[in-house]
Amino acid sequence: MQESETSHRNIILMVLIIGTMMSAVDSTIVLLALPKINGALLTNFSSSIWVILIYLMVVAIFTTQLGSVGDSLGRGRIFSAGIALFTVASVICGLSPNISVLISMRGVQAFGASMMQANSGAIVADTFNPKIRGKAFGYTTLGWNIGGTLGIVLGGVITYYLSWNYIFLINAPIGLVAFIFSVKYIRDSKKVKHVFDFPGIAALAISLFSLSYSGVDVASGAGKSTILTYLAIGIISFVAFLVIETKSKNPIIDLGAFKSKYLSLSLMATFLQATGYLSVVFLLILYLQGVRGLSPLYAALILVPGYVIASFLSPKMGKVTDRFGSRTMATLGIFLMIMAVIIYTQLNSTSSYYQVITGSLIAGVGGSMFWPSNNKAVMAAAQAKAFGSTSGLQRTLANIGTLLSFVITISVASLTVPRYVSYEIFLGDGALNSAQFIAFMGGLRYAFIASAVILLAAGFCSFMRSGNDIHITGAHPEKKS
Repeated sequence: MQESETSHRNIILMVLIIGTMMSAVDSTIVLLALPKINGALLTNFSSSIWVILIYLMVVAIFTTQLGSVGDSLGRGRIFSAGIALFTVASVICGLSPNISVLISMRGVQAFGASMMQANSGAIVADTFNPKIRGKAFGYTTLGWNIGGTLGIVLGGVITYYLSWNYIFLINAPIGLVAFIFSVKYIRDSKKVKHVFDFPGIAALAISLFSLSYSGVDVASGAGKSTILTYLAIGIISFVAFLVIETKSKNPIIDLGAFKSKYLSLSLMATFLQATGYLSVVFLLILYLQGVRGLSPLYAALILVPGYVIASFLSPKMGKVTDRFGSRTMATLGIFLMIMAVIIYTQLNSTSSYYQVITGSLIAGVGGSMFWPSNNKAVMAAAQAKAFGSTSGLQRTLANIGTLLSFVITISVASLTVPRYVSYEIFLGDGALNSAQFIAFMGGLRYAFIASAVILLAAGFCSFMRSGNDIHITGAHPEKKS
């Protein structure tokens, strides 16, 4: 009987890893395929960048709400439906005849991804007892966080050896298998009624769209007044969003969750880590392609060692977290990431590629420590009836951070060199001359420093958590029970 239950849990864990990894991979897999997409669909960077941004916007806007839907209608049911929707949309993306269809279907694909991301953490909390939950989060972390880096690598490899269509079509057989096992093995938990926060969704959508558009306008060379207008709209609508959330019965961002010091610090660590580090990956791509003249494929492959070590260590670090708690593990992980970024600030036109690989390895170890331990900390502070909404809130903050990382990267690439050169760098179509190199490296260095500062803030949030969450579930892990 015990072996049967263990086997059942392992199958559920496998499905969660596959589902969340597919959704995370597709947030970045398009990046290195953009040149091919532009050529095949006869479009330009200003249009094709929305293939990435629309995906990130949708998952940021809907993840929390779909976690609440899972609480109401059944987490297993919503997760399975998410796999199905994501898979079908992936096929249509791969067959898209023009950029409009591709962008639209990426939005649908992202909605399916949101359904998976929002409920996966809650399903882990439903399935695994607190003593082994950290290890389970360590495995699902492979899907959530490493998937973004893996997407960059897969995008380069698949596009290079096959074609851009297959970065989407590859999801079809994987999604079909995951759907079959999900329907068979993931059972719905006790349901809790929630309502949709439509005003909050609208305000957040306007805010994120405007902020993203202002970043794309920077890259497109739009007028200063246009950029400032969209930036102002984004900020004002975000303030309106926060006001709405204080009155919503089922908010996208539950500001009440931030009344708990432990939970609020854990959630802020999630947001700041995503904002601070994912942009580092793209800045490295820009350096390897624009400064060193590598192809998108080889630029991505240099980052593989960091991905491999993070994949290998993450489950093991989750198990260590079960023994020693989240605070120490997560904080040390963040500071290893900062160490990696400091290494990147020393890059120049003749730096050894081993310098990038070393930084990637250090960051991989740091990520494997931070992600599972911080995930466990968030769920340790959540009430059982709100596992879905809390998991969704965490993913929402991480996804908003990811979106901001893209906008920051696009802006940095465009502000330091002429517009047409930044397009070539971002798309991997050109290298820099000596004058452009000096300007671009200065911009990259400042961007790396900014990332380190953001990560330092994430580390501070992680360190300021007090208490021990090893034996704690519920809303107040600051006190042992």
